[in-house]
Amino acid sequence: MLKSGRELSSSQHSIGMIVEMIHTASLVHDDVIDGSDTRRGKITVNKIWGERKAILAGDFVLSAASVALARLGNNTVVSIFTQAIEDLVRGEFMQLGSKENENERFGHYLEKTFKKTASLIANSCKAVSILGNCDPDVQEIAYQYGRNIGIAFQLVDDVLDFTSCANQLGKPAAADLKLGLATGPVLFACQQFPELHTLIMRRFSVDGDVDQAWQYVQQSDGVQQTCYLAHQYGQEAVRHISMLRPSPERDALIQLAEIVLTRNK
Repeated sequence: MLKSGRELSSSQHSIGMIVEMIHTASLVHDDVIDGSDTRRGKITVNKIWGERKAILAGDFVLSAASVALARLGNNTVVSIFTQAIEDLVRGEFMQLGSKENENERFGHYLEKTFKKTASLIANSCKAVSILGNCDPDVQEIAYQYGRNIGIAFQLVDDVLDFTSCANQLGKPAAADLKLGLATGPVLFACQQFPELHTLIMRRFSVDGDVDQAWQYVQQSDGVQQTCYLAHQYGQEAVRHISMLRPSPERDALIQLAEIVLTRNK
């Protein structure tokens, strides 16, 4: 149990730094896997230094996060972040594959989205509440807020891949399609254009597949349905955090949900 407010604040602040390091390491590794030359408008580490050094750089940042995590001296928090890192890896494996069963694809997509994006946010929120000596109910509220805000964030990101220009988003439009990924807008578009299923199974690998899939999405309501789903997750995040007593911090987290849903890059 922490002895003073100052030590408590320091530990919680450390969680923020640890999360950023884990996230940064995962992005460096993602760029190697995807062969990306840019990340949010900046040249990637692998483009500048090569894949081998990029992988080692990601490993180094992750090891620094692990050291900082161990220094907190809280076994429960260490266990929580171990799960988050495991989810990151499992999510990446899930992204490398596709479900042959059409009915399982959307569930696979949402589970992958949780593991790759939302798990780290959810578990970091829970860790901060644990270090604040909150009761289990508050810990669960924190976790559910992070989970829902994380899924909403990724759903909006998947929408922006179809609605933002490269200058706004910091990466080429239809980048996910070019990587062979079927995200929310594509999966929703399948309801109106079943022809997309064939393209999904071959991961848009044939010449013309990316352009064809892009056109199907634009002609469907896939983007709108994904936006609606993102708003549902955003509202669920607000519902959970609103269970806490009123405070400037709670209001800021409610406002954050709106920022996540209305961002354009």
